[in-house]
Formats: sequence, structure tokens, C-alpha cells
Amino acid sequence: MARIAEARPPAAPVSRGQVVRRDRILDAAAERGASAGFERVQMHDIARDAGVAIGTLYRYFPSKTHLFAAVWEAHISRFIENEWPPAGSDPVADVGERLVALGRRLLRRRRLCAAMIQASAATYAASATKEAELAESELYRVILRTLGRSAPTDEDHTIVRLLIYSWWGVLVSWVNEKTSRERAEAELRLAARLILAPYKQ
Repeated sequence: MARIAEARPPAAPVSRGQVVRRDRILDAAAERGASAGFERVQMHDIARDAGVAIGTLYRYFPSKTHLFAAVWEAHISRFIENEWPPAGSDPVADVGERLVALGRRLLRRRRLCAAMIQASAATYAASATKEAELAESELYRVILRTLGRSAPTDEDHTIVRLLIYSWWGVLVSWVNEKTSRERAEAELRLAARLILAPYKQ
């Protein structure tokens, strides 16, 4: 079966019922991704697991790539909401430790993490406004907030972007078992310390 309206932008839920339905879809996709991986997941199975019509699924997520990119965003959002506390006395170390903790959280389900990374990378590569999309991400904003940058300069934006690129690269190596957990975590802390050196108090 051909993909349905893949070029169409995803619809945004408006009502509470639509939000609940979308969340059920994301949860069902996460469970399928954790057990089967990206390539083997079928959209019909996700629709059935979520209790929605296949047309509803495609209205919110025009392709499997859109769907797992949204699962990625949801996982990061939940982590930031629940596990990213306010900055302490050393914001640079705080950012490093939180990026390590986020990596650990995502790697709890390695197969799902790989699926989310694959989809997120494809979505990012297809975007015509990569830097703008990154600047709108919750991870980008929470790092700036932790660093105390409520009115960030162009240099602030560049530094945080470089840190996220570094985090992403280490995470890809980690999830593909090219780097051990210990080494990945040490590299994330080092990246934060070096890249965020201008913010060291």
C-alpha cells in the first residue's frame, strides 16, 4: 500500500479528545518500535494498537518517519518536564549531567532509540530550515535556560547548536554500540565542559 499524503504537513490536535488520541498513537508507536524496530513496524498495527482508524493515524502523521520523529520529540519533552531540574551553582556541569541522563533514558529501549534517531535524522535532513527548527526544540531552549540566557545572542545560539550536534553524534555511536556507555558518558561531559567553557562561572 502506498504511503498516504506523505508530503502533507501533519495535522495538529485541537480538542482534548484529539490530544488524547494523538498520545495513544505515540504510545503505541513507542511500544511497537521498542519490540520490532523502525523497518518492521507497520502503520496498520500502530493504528490498531492505538484504537484509531488508519486515516486518523495518517492525518496526524503522514508517514512512519513523521510518527517516530514525533515519538522522539515526545520522549525528550517528557524528560525535560520531569527530570531536568533548575540550574544549580555550576550550569555547565548541570547541562553535561542532564545530557548524560537523557542519553541513559533514551537508551533504556535501544531499539526504539534507534528508530527515533533514524526518523529524526530523516526529518532534519529534509527540512529547509534546519537551524530554525533546532532553535525551536525544547532541548535547545532548556539548555539556554539552564545557562541563564533568557535573551540569547547569535553566539549563544551557535554554541548550543554545536553542543546538541555533539550530543547527537555521541548518542548515535552509543545506540549503535560503537561506543561503550562509560565512554559515551565521559565524552558528553567533556563536550559540555569544552563547548560551554564561556559560561563557566
